[in-house]
Amino acid sequence: MVATKPRSSFRARFGVTLLAGLPGIVALVAYVYRSTPPEAVPAGLTRPLLALLSGISPLLLLAVTCLVGAYAAPKAGLRSHLLDRAGGGAGAWKRLRPEVGLSIGVGVAGSLLVIALDVALAPLVARDLPQSAIGAARPTVVDVLAYAPVRFLYGGVTEELLLRFGLMSALAFGGWVLVGRRGDAPGPKVMWVAVGVSAVLFGVGHLPALAQAVGLTPALVARTILLNAVAGVAFGWLYWRRSLEAAMVAHAAFHVPLVALSLVQVAL
Repeated sequence: MVATKPRSSFRARFGVTLLAGLPGIVALVAYVYRSTPPEAVPAGLTRPLLALLSGISPLLLLAVTCLVGAYAAPKAGLRSHLLDRAGGGAGAWKRLRPEVGLSIGVGVAGSLLVIALDVALAPLVARDLPQSAIGAARPTVVDVLAYAPVRFLYGGVTEELLLRFGLMSALAFGGWVLVGRRGDAPGPKVMWVAVGVSAVLFGVGHLPALAQAVGLTPALVARTILLNAVAGVAFGWLYWRRSLEAAMVAHAAFHVPLVALSLVQVAL
């Protein structure tokens, strides 16, 4: 008799992924609290309340995408070591360990590529964005380090739950259904569409924050989507071919050169 692989319940998948994304929400709320000057707090609000309110939308979005991913990911054959562990499988770290080197390499290489593209495209958006979006305008060391938890926790974990576990899983499963559920799981064409669409939407998702700092132009919109989509394709490929946690490690590693570059800018 062949033993079947244990599978976590829908409730366990939702609960585990939601809990995994919460530290990123906390990091975001803490950063909003720290970085909001008292004069910028709207009348009738306190700074702590404003910070807490800033976490409501991403928390609701996280909950929705975790619900979607908890349903769609296993049906699309997409893997998560944490969810395997919740279903009674081997330890998550034991499964992830062989993927860490590749994930870090993909993340760092993707970051360096994005930095190079940012420099190459800078002349096209010089009027719209005098300072490269990779670096903050006159940050201090404290500013850079204070934002690091947002990069690593919200970016590395929460965004991967939003864009890969939720959105990409839904696209992969939906595409598989549309082509008639051929095979045991979505084929490469369906998966590449899911990877590409989720990567582009990953770039689009960065536009609102940019719009708060500068006026958006066609060139700036195209540049922002391109730079983030390049990273999104790499993370999506890792989710597809390895695991959700491999994509998380790569996304966190992606930010290491960016933090280092910001610290160099401070020193200069």
